[in-house]
Amino acid sequence: MALLLTAAALAVPLTAGRAGPTGAGVDRGRAAREAIQELLKDEYAKESLADRFMREVNQFVGDLLDQESVGVVGGVAARIVLVAIVVAGLLALVAIARKTARSATARQKDVFGGRRRTAAEHRAAAEELAARSRWAEAIRERLRAVARDLEDRVIVDSTPGRTAGELAAEAGRAIPALAADLAAAARVFDDVTYGEMPGTAAAYESLRDLDEHLRRARPAPMTPPSPAHAAKGGLP
Repeated sequence: MALLLTAAALAVPLTAGRAGPTGAGVDRGRAAREAIQELLKDEYAKESLADRFMREVNQFVGDLLDQESVGVVGGVAARIVLVAIVVAGLLALVAIARKTARSATARQKDVFGGRRRTAAEHRAAAEELAARSRWAEAIRERLRAVARDLEDRVIVDSTPGRTAGELAAEAGRAIPALAADLAAAARVFDDVTYGEMPGTAAAYESLRDLDEHLRRARPAPMTPPSPAHAAKGGLP
């Protein structure tokens, strides 16, 4: 309510100089008091925030289109402003739709890009790209090196169409000590590949360090079944 009262007070200078039905000007102070008293009525106090917002928007648009109060020239200017608002809203909707589409693609697309390469080839390509400061591409190649190395060592299954997030989840279960780093690397990969985020040298260095740690890591041993479980259904 305080916000609406402030808006009403600020709106008065825009309306105070307009002529009423009789052509007489409206005193600015009187108009402010009348606007505030109107907003203090019970029907406005009981309004929900959404209803109040829509009422204010409708009033604003109505004022813009009111040629009798703003004149012909003002009416044309009001329509130009309204068209600009509509265009800006449409552009915002398009941007949101594109971002949503990229997010959906990120959840579905395979980690590997083109032809099959070895982990060593992906690493070499990543280092070459990093040397040219092409960080986003270097990050992609380094994560592909990680994925291929984990598959070659049978730490994760060789699954066609696996996403970066799925790779991180599966590898994190096999090597819990690096699960958080794997999840962070997957997010970086998705950001630079589908989210149009710029790659950075720091992000690439974190993936290179993760790659080196994974090459030295050994998967956690599987927990053997309990004696009770073995007695019920385990192998002899």
